Amino acid sequence: MVAMFFSEAGARPWTWEASPSEHKKWVEVFKACDEDNKGYLSREDFKVAVIMLFGYKPSKIEADFAMSSVNPNASGILLEEFLSIVRKKKEVRLHWNEIRHIFTAFDRHYRGYLTLEDFKTAFKQVAPKLSERTVLDVFSVLFTTSNGCDLPHSAEKPRKNYSQVGYQHP
Repeated sequence: MVAMFFSEAGARPWTWEASPSEHKKWVEVFKACDEDNKGYLSREDFKVAVIMLFGYKPSKIEADFAMSSVNPNASGILLEEFLSIVRKKKEVRLHWNEIRHIFTAFDRHYRGYLTLEDFKTAFKQVAPKLSERTVLDVFSVLFTTSNGCDLPHSAEKPRKNYSQVGYQHP
């Protein structure tokens, strides 16, 4: 359903590549955090690198995840693994910011959630050829996955009035 929506709306896959200067900065941070020139980052080294690049201390779960993604024969995170982790973090952060920007544009009344009418109005502007049924179905999927409510999808079941229900940005 959602894949059909994206193809009908003409959406393209989201990709991002680091600039050479950004890549160079990541390598410099790796080298600065590899205090003893071991060729890898320990858990604590990794945490310092994340603070330097992203401005926050990673949680234990995030550090555990990063450490579990490394080669089991290595004592820590090698440069190429570090660059891959940082690229993915940056990509997710940029994608999240793009989603927030789009959500804010759709939330014309600054309520922190979208009503069905907000959703319909937004899609009439950005994808006028989408059928109202498709927009309603996508709204239903988003609403279902955002708060776990089971919405009726069958024509045999009465449809809930979605005009008063909102999709809240996570």
